Amino acid sequence: MAEHDPENVPQNEAVLDWHEGDMPYSRAFDDHFYCRSDGRLECGHVFLAGNDLPHRWQSEKPFRIAELGFGTGLNLCETWRQWRDTAPDGASLSFTSFERFPMARADIDRALSHWPEIDRERAILTENWPETPAGRVEIDLEPHVHLTLVCGAALGSLSREEMPFDAWYLDGFAPSRNPDMWSAELMAEVFRLTAPGGRFATYAAAGFVRRNLAAAGFAVERRPGFAGKREMLCGEKPAA
Repeated sequence: MAEHDPENVPQNEAVLDWHEGDMPYSRAFDDHFYCRSDGRLECGHVFLAGNDLPHRWQSEKPFRIAELGFGTGLNLCETWRQWRDTAPDGASLSFTSFERFPMARADIDRALSHWPEIDRERAILTENWPETPAGRVEIDLEPHVHLTLVCGAALGSLSREEMPFDAWYLDGFAPSRNPDMWSAELMAEVFRLTAPGGRFATYAAAGFVRRNLAAAGFAVERRPGFAGKREMLCGEKPAA
């Protein structure tokens, strides 16, 4: 049953159905927000391992992660959990996510409650989540861990960014459902905003996605996907 009446939901807010209890499903993109087997483990396999994390954040210098598609906040919470367990003392994490349709606090809380492993992170995130996210939202989650949520269309949002990132999580809805999130123009902006030697990772393996990433300038690698999926993509921006 739908959680919201779409006629009464702002056009910049996610409109959801709920499948199998607590799995959110986007009506706008006709797709689930994460892998149906275990989204938390998928995050570790695809986004952390694909970006060679936690290995690459074993430094006291600030580490910057960017994400296309905040969704439920699952990738943030799992990354943050692993950061707390593995990052050196004094290090700082900046996590910036670009999201066109932010979810409501209650929906984030409901979706993330599926994983007791991230109960702590879920509680802090939802406590600080604004009632109506809009514009650029800045949240200090704890000392040395900061979230920036940029609300709006991804291409326009990225075009206004200047500081590069060390790692990218490309986690828009499936390329077949949301091709704009995987366009050549957007991948060129991702490349521009990647530090030399920085990386990206994505569950997507569509041919046009791989070609757009390679055309942007990334060295693209295919790896086995999560939970029996044949392939995923990751890669690196060549060092200067």
